[in-house]
Amino acid sequence: MREFSDDHDPQEPDTVGSPRFGRLLLVLLAAVLLVVLITFASEAYFTP
Repeated sequence: MREFSDDHDPQEPDTVGSPRFGRLLLVLLAAVLLVVLITFASEAYFTP
């Protein structure tokens, strides 16, 4: 009897605990670029 058993099928060994850092990095980069774009656009719009 396993103490920490679950009813899910075991995953492949190479996919267990491997987060998708590439996708996360792209999302973070897109968010930073969006903030920079909004900053420059608002500065250009509100500067007399």
